[in-house]
Order: sequence, then structure tokens, then C-alpha cells
Amino acid sequence: MALPIRDQAKYWGIVAAVFLVLMWLIGNVVLPFIVGAALAYFLDPIADRLERLGLSRVAATAVITFAAILLVVLLVLSIIPSLISQLTALINTAPQIAARLQSFLLERFPELSDSTSTARQTLAQIASTIQARGAELANGVLSSALGLLNAVIFIVVVPVVTFYLLLDWDKLIARIDSLIPRDHVPTVRAIGADINAVIAGFVRGQLSVCLILGTFYAIALMLAGLQYGMIVGAIAGAITFIPYVGSLVGGALAIGLALFQFWGDWVSIGIIAAIFAFGQFVEGNILTPKLVGESVGLHPVWLLFALSLFGALFGFAGMLVAVPVAAAIGVITRFGITQYQGSLLYQGTAGKDTEDSAA
Repeated sequence: MALPIRDQAKYWGIVAAVFLVLMWLIGNVVLPFIVGAALAYFLDPIADRLERLGLSRVAATAVITFAAILLVVLLVLSIIPSLISQLTALINTAPQIAARLQSFLLERFPELSDSTSTARQTLAQIASTIQARGAELANGVLSSALGLLNAVIFIVVVPVVTFYLLLDWDKLIARIDSLIPRDHVPTVRAIGADINAVIAGFVRGQLSVCLILGTFYAIALMLAGLQYGMIVGAIAGAITFIPYVGSLVGGALAIGLALFQFWGDWVSIGIIAAIFAFGQFVEGNILTPKLVGESVGLHPVWLLFALSLFGALFGFAGMLVAVPVAAAIGVITRFGITQYQGSLLYQGTAGKDTEDSAA
């Protein structure tokens, strides 16, 4: 005899609470394992396809690992040094850009030269706030993510975790399936399939969109002559997964740098703006509909809320699990709504009478 629904909800609620507490306590510790699991999840369809071509799971995993190592080596030797050099140059140029912007504003708005004016005080407050937050961010990054020990552990642990999880992924899924309460196997499997479809459609598709747009922006901006085109394109592509933010931030940064570099050459500035306008058009009308699709069920507001909430509660590890958790909650919510609409609580006696008359 199955447990009453109230008892089942209580036990599964305890499991969810324990999971959240563990994430809050050891979020930074499990970060390499979360990244490794995510990479294994992304690469599993490739391994399955190689298996269908005749390779064993071990051989498929070895081929994927070798290809990943080769790709990383190529990135390290070719693209990453250029990105780092451009980022360093951009940071070193920032004081000159700020001084030129200040001169431009003082020339156009003379009242800013008055230290007692409201506009001048507001700009000073904004500048001090940005400086303070920037210092906090720099200290946090230097003390955690870019710490030598953490970086070494991350670099060593992630590939190992990815390799072993990818090797045993099917066995792991079968083991999880064997632990599902037998009374709910069909329902849980159906919900799990829907969650997998949402995550695969959104995350894998969105990563493809980020990579394509980042590459396009970087190449197009460099061909247009923008000095820091590669790093601007990489930034715009990396944050494209946040709706509208990637194009807005990347476009604002690129146009701002173009104004600094090409002031007076309005054709060049217009070309930079047109690049982002074209990229936004391609993303909205071609890439996102084809690669992400319309049925993933993740509303942009819900996605932003999940990223903000999990990031605030669990740090960077929380941001990594925010999308799959948001997808799972969305699927479960839609399932609950369907169940509710089919119940007497929603239909009432009118719905029951209609069913009886139809029978």
C-alpha cells in the first residue's frame, strides 16, 4: 500500500530542504563537480551517437576527451592570449576613456563644472559607487575564483569528473531510475523526460547561440577596425543567454569604444552599431527559433529571477544550477496545473455532470 500523499510530500520536502542546505553550506566545494556533471550532460548525446556508429562507451569517451583536450590546447595557444592582451589593454585605457568622457560632458554641459550642482554631485556619487563595487568585485575574484589553489583544483578535478561521469552516464541514469518509487515510475519518467527536453532545448541551444554570436561579433568588430573588438565580442556572446542583456551590454560597450576611437567618423560608428543590430536580428529571427525553439517554457523573467535568487543564495555554483532547477520547477508546475484542471477542485460538480452525460 502506498504512503499517503501527505507523508510523501513531507519526506520529499525534507529531501529538498537538505539539498538546499547542502548547496548553501558547500556550494564552492561542489562547484567543480557541478561543472563536470554539466559537461558530461552536454557531451552525452555525442557519446551516444558515437556508440550508434559502432564504438564502445570507453572508446567514445576517449575520442571525446581527446577532441576536448585538442580544442583547449588550440584555444590556449591562439585565442585566449589575444583575449587577455585585449582585456589588459582595455583596462589600461579605461582612465583615458574616462578623462575624455569627462571633458566631453564638461564641454557640452558647463554646469557640471560647478561642484555644488546637483548633476555634478550625482555623477560623483555614481562614480564612487562604481569604484567601491569594483574594488569589492576585484577583491572577491582575486580571493576566490582566481586563487591559485582553487584554480588548480578546478582545472584538475573538472576533467576527471567529466570523464568518469560521461563514461558511466547511462549506468548512473539507470541507477537513479531504479530508485524511483515504483508507484510513480511512469509519472516521474514522463516529468523527467520533459525536464530533459527543456534543459536540452534551452541550455544546449543557448550555448550554441552564445558561441555563434560571440564569434560573429568578435570577427565583425575586428574587421570594422575596433581596437578591442575581440574582447567586446566575447563579452557580448558570453552573456547572450540572459535575454536582451548580451546585446545591450555588448552594443553599449562597442559603441562607447567606437565613439572614443572614431569620434567624428560617423560612418565607422554607424558600422559598429549596424553590426549589433544585425546580430540582434539574426538572433531573434533565426538562431533562437532554430536552436532554442519555442517550446522550452522558460520565460525570460522567470530565468532572470532564478539566476538572481540562486546566485544570491549559493554564489556562482547556484547560478550554474539555476537554469536546470528553473526548468524542473517549470515542468513540475505545468504538470501540477494540468492535474489541477482535471480535478474536481477545478471542474466542480459541473465538470463531473458533463463527464457523466458524455459517458
